[in-house]
Amino acid sequence: MIRFLSVRKETTLADFLQITNNKNIMDNITCAAELKIAIQTLKFERDVQGQILKEQFFVTFESLKPVNMIKSTLHEITSSPYLMDNMLGAIMGMVSGYVSKKIAVGTSHSLIRKIMGSVLQFGITNVVAQHSDILKTVGNFFIEKFIHKHESKIART
Repeated sequence: MIRFLSVRKETTLADFLQITNNKNIMDNITCAAELKIAIQTLKFERDVQGQILKEQFFVTFESLKPVNMIKSTLHEITSSPYLMDNMLGAIMGMVSGYVSKKIAVGTSHSLIRKIMGSVLQFGITNVVAQHSDILKTVGNFFIEKFIHKHESKIART
């Protein structure tokens, strides 16, 4: 507990805050005891502000370390459902575009077929990435139908 020494008595921080509540410490100092209390108050405020500054410096220093910056970035990415949906849609688009190009071009060495495969890949990637939520819904519908159909066959036997 922080204690203030005054001429009259030993004052705790709570007592001091009650005494100096809502008044400027340096206004209307009329005696030496009030001057000592004001000086102690200003020293206490300086020490508290210095401690707060040191703690804030440590927090800032820790947050600027590369490892902590990477951790916080990964945490933000994984905690944002909107960003995760966008990334999932983009990944679905890229994979489907790549697979469609491989199916269309195959092992062909024809330049025209490779160009058409790239155009097809670009188009499918964009369509799937832009409409990934619809494709997810349709995919979930078919998965549920397949699972329920499979479960009903198991239940009959």
